[in-house]
Order: sequence, then structure tokens, then C-alpha cells
Amino acid sequence: METPYMLVYGTEALIPAEVEIPCLRVIQEAKLDNAEWIRVRQEQLMLIDEKRMDAVCHGRLYQNRLANAFNKRVKPRWFILGQFVLKKIFPHQEEDKGKFAPNWQGPYVVHRVLSGGAMILANTGERVSAKPINSDAIKGYYF
Repeated sequence: METPYMLVYGTEALIPAEVEIPCLRVIQEAKLDNAEWIRVRQEQLMLIDEKRMDAVCHGRLYQNRLANAFNKRVKPRWFILGQFVLKKIFPHQEEDKGKFAPNWQGPYVVHRVLSGGAMILANTGERVSAKPINSDAIKGYYF
């Protein structure tokens, strides 16, 4: 039985993996003898580690390029003790009242700055929050 591809092109269709790593069908079509096939296969096996290292290096370079592109757009935020800030209201919080409610609440005072961009806020009435909040969810408040 002939496939449509065979009728049009005169050969069987091969997927790219079969071209790169020959299977039995490709070997039979190439008419390689056993000694030649063994030699070619050993050469391919010797190059596997090199190809793997190339793939790892390309992956690292790609990730570095992505990180650099992302970090170009990041604006560093510096907050100091006693500065007034507004805190973002997230949809899962109780304070979220719906679509037309404000997105920010406050003002709060920066009580303590922690490492990694987190900080602890205090109400203007000096009630300190127990949970730290990330600086991504805070913006400066100016009267």
C-alpha cells in the first residue's frame, strides 16, 4: 500500500528526528554495511556530550538575555523610615469592594524596612501591622 506522500514525492516521509538520528529504515535506504553503521553511530555518540553542552550554554545565554531585558524596565524603589505610602488593595482582600472602589488605601507610614524589598507599615495612628508587605505593592504618597 502506498501513502499519498510516497505517490507524490517517490520516498517515504521522515520526521526531523529520524534524519538527525538515523533509524533502521534510514540505514537500510542508505545501504550502509554493519562496520560503517557502527562507526557512524560511535561518532554520533561521541558528539552527544558536545551537543548537550551547546544546548545548556544556549539555554543559559537565553535566560541571561531575558533577565537583562526584564531588569532594564525595573525601577528601583527606595523607601525610608517615616515616609508616607499607599498600599495596593488586591482582589482577594476583604477591603476589595468591587470594580469602582479605589485601588489604593492609606496613607501608611513606613515603620521598618526589611531585606529583599519588604517592609512593615504602621497606620497614621501608630498601629503597626504584623505582616510585612512587598515594595511592589506600595507607592509613595505625597500630600
